[in-house]
Amino acid sequence: MAMEHTFASATILLLLITDPLGNIPIFVNSLRAVPPKRRARVILREVLIAFGLLLSFMFVGQSFLKAMSLSDVSLQIGGAVVLFLIALRMVFPPPAQDSPTPDVEPLIVPLAIPALAGPSAMATVLLLVSQAPERRLEWVAALTVTMVVCAGVLLMAERLQQVVGERVVSAFERLMGLILVSISVEMLIRGLQSLALRWPHA
Repeated sequence: MAMEHTFASATILLLLITDPLGNIPIFVNSLRAVPPKRRARVILREVLIAFGLLLSFMFVGQSFLKAMSLSDVSLQIGGAVVLFLIALRMVFPPPAQDSPTPDVEPLIVPLAIPALAGPSAMATVLLLVSQAPERRLEWVAALTVTMVVCAGVLLMAERLQQVVGERVVSAFERLMGLILVSISVEMLIRGLQSLALRWPHA
């Protein structure tokens, strides 16, 4: 009894996982050493790298699961636990720590990986494809929309941070965390139900 996703729900889930609003402070801090005229190009490059990595996971996901002898149920339960932990960090963020501003242009790390294409995003695309491999093109479209939204939000990161303020951005992130908690609990319940159905009755 796997949790069935639609194009819209898959897109929303991927947006919650990639968390473009929550990544605004990371991008702003990492790009301070980059000339303003070049920042948009760097952001687009990092988004494309993240998109390429997640897209590759969509197409090799099934082979990866078979090679590791993992079932779709174990992936769903494991993914639900990971999403729940991530959601808790969104709702109850750890104390802010001042991180040093890098003096070089970021490449791949930390913006593409793990900010956008982290382990949770990789697990999510694997989960989508494992549950409905025949709808792979639909998941690719959902991932494409997600990356376009991420690019748009992050291109306006500095302006959003100035206009909206960090407190409003933090409030939105906690709201998304609450939604993600509900999704992860639903995934866990469906996974446990599927596991119970596979066990022989005593």
